[in-house]
Amino acid sequence: MLKLYKVVDNKIIPSENGDGNIFIYINPDEKEKKYLVDEFKVDEHTLNSSLDPDELSRLEYEPEHVALIFKSPKNYSAKEQSLLFKVNSIGAFLFKDKLVIVTSEEIPFFPVKQFAKVGALNNVLLKLIYSSTFHFLEHLKVINIISDEIERKISTAMENRYLLNQFTLGKSLVFYQNAINSNSVLLEKLKLNYTKLNFTIEEVELLDDLIIENNQCYRQAEIYSNILASLMDAKASIISNNLNVLMKTLNIITIMIMVPTFVVSAFSMNVKIPFQSHPQAFILIMSLALISVASFFVFWKWKKW
Repeated sequence: MLKLYKVVDNKIIPSENGDGNIFIYINPDEKEKKYLVDEFKVDEHTLNSSLDPDELSRLEYEPEHVALIFKSPKNYSAKEQSLLFKVNSIGAFLFKDKLVIVTSEEIPFFPVKQFAKVGALNNVLLKLIYSSTFHFLEHLKVINIISDEIERKISTAMENRYLLNQFTLGKSLVFYQNAINSNSVLLEKLKLNYTKLNFTIEEVELLDDLIIENNQCYRQAEIYSNILASLMDAKASIISNNLNVLMKTLNIITIMIMVPTFVVSAFSMNVKIPFQSHPQAFILIMSLALISVASFFVFWKWKKW
């Protein structure tokens, strides 16, 4: 699917008459891929890499354009059963007069906050990467909120479901760390080659800010990952302890039931027993059963089991 945009009065707006210079291909089919290769001279391997979620960020120079691949988090919906957050690759092909973006899924490419004011296509490209970094930060906040909620549930849980959810979040953070670090390498390459890319002073300053934001994003992901990993054993011990407490409670209840059962059973034997002919025998036996339960309860409290 193709979407066309253009820059008008420092703002990106959809192009309705086909005169746009920003081309966004969302999950392109074979016909669109062939058009990109034949008309725009996009390298076929680089194009396929743009759709590969496992591809690392990189910068390549072609005769007529510059090709970039950077990482971005995949869209996540609360309706999904799994708590696994995944990453996606985005390809950007910067020409002198146009910018071609290729991605495997539709995401909000031009949020208002980051694209309130844009300049040349170089500026649009840098802000796209910044938007990706901001997207990572938003997902990290969500992961932290989910992790806190799971921690509260683990304190009373006796099953492995919440522990497995924590493992899944830890796996997501590893994916994010790898992707953010890959973007850091790309940004450093852009900084080293800013003259070759004809970046203005303002764009270089934006690139510096972007490097700082990306590094902070990586540190935040690293901190969350370390906290999650360090507390994993403790959380497993909490679940095990909760299960032990339950087993202890069930054992005590079982013993409390066995004591009066023994008393009643003793008076149910087919031999001569005390109170056999007493008119209040039933009441006396039940009273002994209740006294035995009360005695065990007092003994249990005294022992502080």
